[in-house]
Amino acid sequence: MEPLKVVKLKPVRLSDEEVVTRVLTGEKELYEILLKRYNQTLYRAIRSYLPDCEVEDIVQEAYIKAYEKLGQFQGGSSFSTWLVRIGINEALQFLRRKKKFRVINLFGNNEGSTQIFNMPDFNKMNPEKKLINQEGKLLYEKAISQLPEKYRIVYVLREIEGLKNPEIAICLDITESNVKVRLHRAKILIKEVLFKISSNANVFEFGNSRCGRMVERVMRKICSTHH
Repeated sequence: MEPLKVVKLKPVRLSDEEVVTRVLTGEKELYEILLKRYNQTLYRAIRSYLPDCEVEDIVQEAYIKAYEKLGQFQGGSSFSTWLVRIGINEALQFLRRKKKFRVINLFGNNEGSTQIFNMPDFNKMNPEKKLINQEGKLLYEKAISQLPEKYRIVYVLREIEGLKNPEIAICLDITESNVKVRLHRAKILIKEVLFKISSNANVFEFGNSRCGRMVERVMRKICSTHH
């Protein structure tokens, strides 16, 4: 008798729509899938409006608001687009409550600089080179942080998160033409520092312990207050 062959089955990846449907029918613990799937995207979108020290609270509020409105998600756009729009609204409401927007100026008065910086591919570097080139990553983040808010959010969503222009237009409630104009202007303002970026994965990073902590807080609040 031939020995039985062990077949390894690949885990099934639920679509966003399937997760939403199952959460709405009572499996609220599955909401954690969406948190882990879009933590980085939502963080980066909100980080485009707020300094880092204020972002986590707004990310949490956005996730709670999205959970409360989950029944309103119609699938007309992607879940990530719908979520980012909620996150942006939460960030803007936060700014209105403060009645001011604190511009993150990390470059001082170096606006006239014409330096062009080509980002290296961090994924292909040995540890020593990665350490040396962390300064390059910081330069990139500082350049983005200097952009006016309306250009910064478009740049982050398009060039870092990879959203398409129609998705960005939905997120920001502007036309696709405006998206293109703002993106072009953003690239001019940062002096082509971002030309041929080879790896955007670690920019405005929100992962590891911070990501896990956010997931835990949101799920704990949902499980304790939403039945």
